[in-house]
Amino acid sequence: MKLSGKQLAERADRALARLESCDLCPRNCGVNRLEDELGFCRTGRNALLSSYGPHFGEEAPLVGAHGSGTIFFAGCNLGCIFCQNYDISHLLHGAPVTAEELVDVMLELQRKGCHNINFVSPSHVAAQMLEALAIAHERGLRAPLVYNCGGYDSLETLKLLDGVIDIYMPDAKYADEKIAMEFSRAPNYPEIMKAALKEMHRQVGDLEVDERGVAVRGMLIRHLVLPNGLAGTQEIVQFIARELSVNSYVNVMAQYHPVYMAYEHRSLNRRITRTEYLEALDMASASGLHRGF
Repeated sequence: MKLSGKQLAERADRALARLESCDLCPRNCGVNRLEDELGFCRTGRNALLSSYGPHFGEEAPLVGAHGSGTIFFAGCNLGCIFCQNYDISHLLHGAPVTAEELVDVMLELQRKGCHNINFVSPSHVAAQMLEALAIAHERGLRAPLVYNCGGYDSLETLKLLDGVIDIYMPDAKYADEKIAMEFSRAPNYPEIMKAALKEMHRQVGDLEVDERGVAVRGMLIRHLVLPNGLAGTQEIVQFIARELSVNSYVNVMAQYHPVYMAYEHRSLNRRITRTEYLEALDMASASGLHRGF
């Protein structure tokens, strides 16, 4: 972490102040979360912790030999109708956690030897995350920090994380705004996502790994291939290659399957085909990308 304890505490205070009329994410709900008013994410003053532990199903550079120390927050600032973690994001399976309790979780994961602390769906609780990190830093937290998000992030919030987050792992979900609205209720998603990824890349650059192949800094980008070309893969990979870096580490994911409300939509009511996935890989390669996949 590049910031001193005092600087980190100041960042946390600035982020927490924004909860009074919440504009932490692009939705700008304006509710007073300090008084437990609820906006789109349905999260009040305290973050909702769903689960935590060493995770071995993440990208290889995060997992290493001892796993990624994942902390799953309940709630989300996206409304994806096919979310594979819908019990956490939509059904809010989690419990309120104080900053001190969250610190204890981070330090426990570090003691277990996890290669990083991986905050999953943190966009709506970035203030609470910073609040806990200011304490954890003073108590000896030194593991790299991963911001594992949906790509629907406020530039103002991301700037508060500059010098704090080591590894950004955003989704690049959609290239088309209408599709983003239909399937994730996310206004202006492509524009917001592209600006957010540019800011993340400015802060940390391309992915760097140590001699073990474990990530220490940089950005990994996830892109989930959807049936019928709905994710706009061609435009997404061209954006990454042309406006970020051809050395970007990109996970072109094939695991889409219809869950939650996806069964109600004919265009989403099936897995992707092998042909669709291979075409997505070809698009990524043709754009000049060569890391990940």
